[in-house]
This record gives sequence, C-alpha cells and structure tokens, in this order.
Amino acid sequence: MAEIVCRGVNKKYGAHEVIPNFDLQVAEHEFIVFLGPSGCGKSTILRMIAGLEAITGGEVSINGKVVNDLEPRDRGIAMVFQNYALYPHMTIYDNIAFGLRRLGIPAAEIDRRVGEVVDMLGLKPVIGNKPSELSGGQQQRVAIARAMIKTPEVFLFDEPLSNLDAKLRAQMRMEIARLHKNLKTTTVYVTHDQMEAMTLADRIVLLNAGRIEQVGTPEEIYARPASLFVAGFIGTPAMNLLPATVGDNGARLDGQGFSLPVAPGRYRLAEGQKVVFGLRPADLGRTADAATAHTLSGTVDMVEFHGDQVLVSFPLGAERISAFLPARHRPNEGDRISFAYEAEAMHIFDAVAGHSLRQAGG
Repeated sequence: MAEIVCRGVNKKYGAHEVIPNFDLQVAEHEFIVFLGPSGCGKSTILRMIAGLEAITGGEVSINGKVVNDLEPRDRGIAMVFQNYALYPHMTIYDNIAFGLRRLGIPAAEIDRRVGEVVDMLGLKPVIGNKPSELSGGQQQRVAIARAMIKTPEVFLFDEPLSNLDAKLRAQMRMEIARLHKNLKTTTVYVTHDQMEAMTLADRIVLLNAGRIEQVGTPEEIYARPASLFVAGFIGTPAMNLLPATVGDNGARLDGQGFSLPVAPGRYRLAEGQKVVFGLRPADLGRTADAATAHTLSGTVDMVEFHGDQVLVSFPLGAERISAFLPARHRPNEGDRISFAYEAEAMHIFDAVAGHSLRQAGG
C-alpha cells in the first residue's frame, strides 16, 4: 500500500519559515496535484517527500514507514523533473537502463524491462538516438521511462511539462493520465498550470505562501472555492469579483452599479458586512430583460474572439465584468447589454478574512 502521509511538516531556511505546517494524506493509487503560483512552496514540499530537501519539523511516511531520515533511493519513489536530466552522451536505451545497471540487475532482465516501457511510451524508433536528437516531448517520455522502469510505488512529478509547447503539453497530459491509470501507482504532481491540475487530478491541493488554501476534487474547487484566493486563481478567465455591502438583514448586496437579492439561508451574512460578490463568466447569460432580479448591465467596451465564443467585458463601477457568449451572438463595442445569472451561481466572500460565506449544505 503506497499511501503518503505528511504530519505537521514544516521547512525553515534559517529563521525564515517557508512551509509552516503541512498536513496531507494521499491514498493508495491516488493522483494528487499540488497547484499554486510560483513561490508558494509546492516544489519544496515535493522535494521533502522525495528526500531531496531536509525536513525541519514534522514527519513524512510512505507505505506506513516514516522516511524522514531515509535516502531518496530507499523511499520507493521515482521522480520526473522539469529539465529531464538526461545524460547527453548516452543513447536513449542507456539512459533508461542506467538505474537498473547500478542496482546490478541482470542484462536480460534490463533488456526486457526497457522493452516494456519503450513500447508503452512509443520510444522504440529512437532507442538508439542521443537526447539531443529528440524533441522536447520525446525527451520527457525518456525521463518518464527512466522513472517507470524502477517500478516505484510512488511517482513524483515536478512541473514536467513546463518546457513544452501548448500542443505537446496537451498530448503529454493525456499520456501521463493513461500511464497512471495503467500503472495504478500513487502520484504527486506539481504544477502552476490549472489546466493540468483540473484534467489530471483526483484531488487538487491548492497552495498559497506555503499553506493549504483548499483540498478537493477539481469540480469541488471550481464550484465551491473556499476563499477569495481560490476563486481568483481557479478559472480562465478569472471569476468576476465585486466589492459589496450586505443590506436588508442579509437579503441584499449593494455595490457600485448594482443592488442584488441574496437567497435566504444560503450564506452567513450580517447587516452592513463588507463582502466580495463573485460570478464566473460562464455563469452569465445575455438577457433582454434588464429589470429581472439577478441581472448585471453595462456598456460593452471590449470583445475578445475565442473561436466559437467571445469574451465580452464592460465596466461596472470601479470594477469590470466579463462574460462568455456564443460567437454568433457577438455584440459590438458600445452596445448596452444585460446579463442574467442563476441565484445558485453566486459566491460571497468575507472582504477582510477572505473565506467563503456559504453555509454548509447551502
């Protein structure tokens, strides 16, 4: 059972604490993605799990065994790095086989195992080439093959696709997802790309300044962001966020250019409370009736063409509203336009603490 458990893990560089208190349990065969902006601590945590970074406090266990003091080679893990880390003077075969040779595995067994991973990753045509003769996507496959051949219980990926172009990233995402499904290993994957996180993860761990902001499935994090940080980070384009004040004993939100009703019992609100009201662009639909209760209106000042959709933007007070429309219904700049939304699509956050004000079960 390749379960990973982090209990009270922290990391300090001198007096500077970069990971204050990290607790997480990764189930056997689970695909966990650490997501967050640059400098949030996601790679540092991964390297502590791998044994490449010393832990200041707390403990990491793999397969029920505390591994704080174990060397990386003794942890039953394999790691794939951003920069591939291939030996330039070796053939692809020798790069993949290198780790097994160091372990003294018989040549016939090495040949069999190399053949298996090469076939799985489509590397057979380039097995005799040097890394410099391969594309970026092929080099990343070689790095994955070198990790796979050790038959680890845990796979660790540190931003493995960030050096690839958009088309190759999409292709490699699918290959990594397929490999995880076939190999059934426990996987921890680090990225700053939310598309990778949303498409690969069983659960996402969203990090901010070394702390966990939210843990959940991609659907949970997208539909129920726990904080303003999560709401602003997840989603492309970002959620529309508008400052507001609670009125009418929690039944209304008042802000610049809008006054909107709130469904009773759905949120924890107090009269006069400063909040931030959020709506995703995809939850706004054009309407001809600007007088309906759940409506935002404005004068279009920007239209971005996205293929079958257009992103329409307009100012509302000191903020901006963006919404998606079918391209065939594209408005013109200068048009007055109204958007309606369902009451269930509203998100409300405390303006000071930043946490969601949605009631449990609301």
